[in-house]
Amino acid sequence: MKDPVKASLQEQLAVARRAQILDAAIKVFAQKGFHTTTIKDIAREADLADGTIYKYFENKTALLLGILEPPRTRAQQEMSFLLESDADIHSVMKAFMLQPLMAFKKDNFELFKVIISEILVNQELRERFHQQVLGPMLQGGEAYLRRWSEQGVISPQNIDLTIRAIAGMILGLLLEQSMGDQTLEAQWDELPDTIASLIVNGIKKEPL
Repeated sequence: MKDPVKASLQEQLAVARRAQILDAAIKVFAQKGFHTTTIKDIAREADLADGTIYKYFENKTALLLGILEPPRTRAQQEMSFLLESDADIHSVMKAFMLQPLMAFKKDNFELFKVIISEILVNQELRERFHQQVLGPMLQGGEAYLRRWSEQGVISPQNIDLTIRAIAGMILGLLLEQSMGDQTLEAQWDELPDTIASLIVNGIKKEPL
């Protein structure tokens, strides 16, 4: 019988080692770009043998997707919590925006440039990104919108297109910030609440 204590320690070690590798990959990808980075570069930054990297990640594409896993997991947990607590539409929309916008703030915008440029030319990464990151995000958003539509909270509309338009807003803001927009840089932390209000209330002033 497998020792549960030993198994737990091994699992904790694996989680810590995986995080160590991803931290190193973030630094090296941001500094050197995707194509010029090698597994050896990442292993050197992580102070590990090359073979250790391959025990956790099959290739550089898997590493790039692994970097996106923590914010995706946090976003799913937050959205699940809000669903169970029957939160209002503004809170859910703010949470939907929060994780992707905050994941790349400050120094991580260089990493965002690496990811988006590689997605455009790397079919494997593009397909896996859609399957593992974008697809689940869109499906979760669609479920919320359909629920609110059925409850009469929002007006009937094309749910599939609506959630994609909202997701496109996130991507567009990340692109705009990566090009050096100073207003976005100064007020980035305010964006989730601002966009949630825009989606829920619009910009038209109601008559008195």
